[in-house]
Amino acid sequence: MVLELDQTKIDGIIFDLDGTLWDTTQRICEAWNLVLEKHPEIRRRVVDTDALAECMGLPMYDIAAKLFPDEDEQVRNDLMDELCVFENGYLEEKGGILFDGLEETLKCLAKSYPLFIVSNCQDGYIEAFLHAHHMEQYFKDTECWGRTRVSKGESNKILMERNDLKNPVYVGDTAGDAQSAVDAGIPFIYAAYGFGSVNQYAAKIDDIRELTEIFA
Repeated sequence: MVLELDQTKIDGIIFDLDGTLWDTTQRICEAWNLVLEKHPEIRRRVVDTDALAECMGLPMYDIAAKLFPDEDEQVRNDLMDELCVFENGYLEEKGGILFDGLEETLKCLAKSYPLFIVSNCQDGYIEAFLHAHHMEQYFKDTECWGRTRVSKGESNKILMERNDLKNPVYVGDTAGDAQSAVDAGIPFIYAAYGFGSVNQYAAKIDDIRELTEIFA
């Protein structure tokens, strides 16, 4: 189902991060497996890209529950905190895979719209993306689960209120992203090249460069 999108009313573009702006599944697995080598008591010894891809879009402690179900909640949450801290530094140094045409698209969109990021990631993860790829200049503000500890829809609302956004649009790749837009009362643009599958959206793109056509 395609819903109506009125570009003339849009006053900001909010992006998801993983599967929308970049792909870090391989890098995260590398980082996490280095940490897991230090914890022989954890029954899962390796996280591969297939397992991680199934977790994309979830809050971090939900990922911990999915990947480490045999561990006590506090143990797996403490482990996830450690994984995330190490991951942030690893990604800031090594970066991720940017989707083709990302920077040229952001540069074009930023001329006419304020750009933002809202993600279910830990605190510091968005900053790792911005610093590793020198993207700070394109984004006015960011928000994440690691700071708010609420759903992505609520994080969208927090960012919208802080920036006095009345009619932004959310760009993401998963059903959770789509629901976060519904929860925030804003249109959703489905990045079909990402990790998820979505049926209801205001617009669909198969390449991030198509955003420049939507917002021409």
